[in-house]
Amino acid sequence: MVLNGIDVFVRVVQAGSFAAAARDLGMPTTTVSARIARLEERLGVTLIQRSTRRMHVTEAGQAYFGHCVEALNALEAGESQLAAAGSEPSGLLRITAPSDIAGTVLPALCERFLEHYPRADIDLVVTNRQVDLIGEGVDLAVRAGPMRDSTMLSRKFVSGSLGLWASSDYLGRHGMPASLEDLARHQIIRFSRMPESFRLVAGGHSYTLPERSRISADDLQTIRAFVQRGAGIGLLPDFNAVTPDAPLVRVLPQFGTEPAPVFFVYPAQRFLTLNVRAFMDLAREPA
Repeated sequence: MVLNGIDVFVRVVQAGSFAAAARDLGMPTTTVSARIARLEERLGVTLIQRSTRRMHVTEAGQAYFGHCVEALNALEAGESQLAAAGSEPSGLLRITAPSDIAGTVLPALCERFLEHYPRADIDLVVTNRQVDLIGEGVDLAVRAGPMRDSTMLSRKFVSGSLGLWASSDYLGRHGMPASLEDLARHQIIRFSRMPESFRLVAGGHSYTLPERSRISADDLQTIRAFVQRGAGIGLLPDFNAVTPDAPLVRVLPQFGTEPAPVFFVYPAQRFLTLNVRAFMDLAREPA
């Protein structure tokens, strides 16, 4: 089997254009186009339809792309395994995480990783959508909640609870709630991805938050921004709320959610790449 051109094809699909792939690969666009053409000629099928303005990956190209990515990942994992004994992490580690995690617990860990391994780099893809790790060339994801994809493996990273938080300015204007009943008189900023019947727990009992809310958002960083501005009381993870730049005040601290785990998620494969293994191992060490 001839591998020449497969890596170029994968990069073109991931980058979304021949020009972007050429920049990533450090080669002329004409060379990228010629390698794709030779690959298509060898296979006897059109993988990418292109015009002067856009490109379209054919159905055959999409199917072939999935196999190519798996093959290249397997080769990379094999090389990393062979080199692991006498080497250290190097090159690019691509990580994806939602904004609330990417902006809080990950920066310090990323800094430690770069300090430990000066030959390594990190590209952090911040998004709340569930990234296709294999299809988009991402090495590691940080995700909350249970795993439902059997093609992925996971390792626990941290656990966290959500609680009620407000700014000092808001509490100065509206007062500190003394009970759950008092929350009915306050502006609650809801996390819209939580079910309407969402409940807080304390002392073996559970309680439902007031349903009325004039502000809701599907992103915890956005909720934190509203809370910082004094717009109301928001439900936030502890690690998201306790930051030195703009500290918030815990409201009714006896109430919170059950602790929920956050996981590292990575494609199921026989050998972990050295970069992924080293990053996850470092997360286990005390800061």
